[in-house]
Parts: sequence; structure tokens; C-alpha cells
Amino acid sequence: MSMITERPVSDPAGQTPVRTAEKAPAGSRDLRAVVAAYVSLTKPRIVELLLVTTVPAMMLAHGGMPSLWLVAVVLVGGSLAAGAASVLNCYIDRDIDQLMRRTKRRPLPAHTVTPRNALIFGLVLAAVSIALMAAFTNLLAAGLTLAAIVYYDLVYTLWLKRTTAANTFWGGACGAAPVLIGWAAVTGSLSPVAWALFGVVFFWQMPHFYPLAMKYKDDYARAGIPMLPVVASVRRVNAEIVLFAWLTVLTSLAPWALGLSPVYGVPTLVVGAIFLVEAHKLAGRASRGEAVKPMRLFHWSTTYLTIVFAAAALDALI
Repeated sequence: MSMITERPVSDPAGQTPVRTAEKAPAGSRDLRAVVAAYVSLTKPRIVELLLVTTVPAMMLAHGGMPSLWLVAVVLVGGSLAAGAASVLNCYIDRDIDQLMRRTKRRPLPAHTVTPRNALIFGLVLAAVSIALMAAFTNLLAAGLTLAAIVYYDLVYTLWLKRTTAANTFWGGACGAAPVLIGWAAVTGSLSPVAWALFGVVFFWQMPHFYPLAMKYKDDYARAGIPMLPVVASVRRVNAEIVLFAWLTVLTSLAPWALGLSPVYGVPTLVVGAIFLVEAHKLAGRASRGEAVKPMRLFHWSTTYLTIVFAAAALDALI
């Protein structure tokens, strides 16, 4: 969006001055467009979702609010790491992104950013994020950060995504890694509660992402990506959504059993029940041959995860 300024000028008859719009210089518009393109490569919405799980994990690990300095370092380092992974993902997927309606306007297929510049940008972000974590947290947190980036881009994006319908399942470790990174940054170790929270995010990704893949099934098919909704029946996809929704909710109760209070357990149980109802409703509509409306579950799954981790943060404070 260009910046608009106004200046008074006289009308042709020399009467009362009128206002006309004057666009900001082209150079400033171009700079904003370039900055916006690089920011979009980092997929900010994904970064936000990852951070929703990181801070509560840190609070539980500390038994309250950790030092603001440590939180800031992990937030910055984690954001840069997630952004780096997304940028490198865009670099690797530039061939298929141009084939999909959902992604063809991304900076690389749109030729707003060159592949070389995107690669450099992603590698720089990755190096800075790992350096920050190593310098100001500990080697375990830094090592987990490096492992998450490598796994997401080289194992998931480059290999699993293109070769197996189980790509979302095996790729789930990447999305759940921030829980472990946040915990490790505080304690230098990993506890059963940390692994339980990791399991929540890991299993959650199937009922979260499969509805999105259902909506964009034709896009993935056009690009030759074997997402489960592309290669399996609607019944099979919904069966897995229901299965993993149950695994998500059951795993979310493990931290309660491991010592968290009802401040965590009760809200988690309530939103888990709603989550399961939505998953079963989606499967029911599919079995009856009705319009499935998968994005309803997609959006609710985000709300579910946010509430679960907000309850964990509140438990740590109380």
C-alpha cells in the first residue's frame, strides 16, 4: 500500500485551492514491498503459533515466570529459527509453489525475491538464531534448535513431503520442537512433563493440518505432493483425524497426571471434549456425504492449542 500525502493546488479557474493526492516516492514503495516480501518468506503466522507453545513451557519449567531476559532471548532466537526454517522451506518448495493456487503468489514463484537471496536470508537467520541460543541459553537448547531446522527443511520438506502420505505425521516433530527448546533453555534438561507437552503438539498437528490439506487437495494433487487427502479416501482421512484428536486430548491429560493442578487440567479437559466433538462432527458429515467444511476444525484446533497452553502458563503462575 502506497503512502498518500496531500498538497493544495488551484483549480483551472483560479478559484479556491483544492486537495489532490500525491503518491510517496517510488523508492520508498519499492523498499516496503521488498521488506514485506522477505517478512512473508518467514511465514509470521506459523512463528506466532510456535511461540504460543514455547513461553508456557518455559514457565512450567521454571515454576513461574523466568527472567525476562531469558524469555526475550528464546523468543527472538525461536522466532528467527522458525523464520529461517520457513524461508528455507520456501526456497526448496519454489518448484511446487508455482503450481499451487494457494502458494503461487509467494515471493519466490512471484519473482519478488530471487532464490539465491532467499537461500542466503534463510541461512543467515538460522546461523543467528543458533548463535543466540548457544551464547545466552545452553547447548541443549541450541542443539535442539539446529536439529529442528535441519529436520524440517532436509528431512520433511526435501524428502518426506514429496515421497510419503505419512509426511504430516513424521514432520510433526518439527512443530512440537519449540516446547522442548523452551524447556531446555530454562533447565538445561528435559522432563516427563516436557515430553508430554511435546506429545500434545505432535499429535495435534494431524487433526490441525489434515483439514487444511482437504480444502487444498486439488492444489497438492496438481503439484504431485502425496498429502493424505490426495491419496486416501475421505473416510480414511477422517478416521485419522478422529484417531489423532483422541491421542491429542489423552496426551494433554498426562501433564495433569504428572503433577499439574486442576488449573491446567479442567480447562484442558473441557476444550478437549469440544475438540473431539468437532472432529467427530467432521467425520460424521463425511460419512453422510454432506459438505465436510474442514476449515471449521482447522480454526478450532488453533483455539484448542492456545487454550491448553494458556492453562499451562496459568498453572505455572499459580
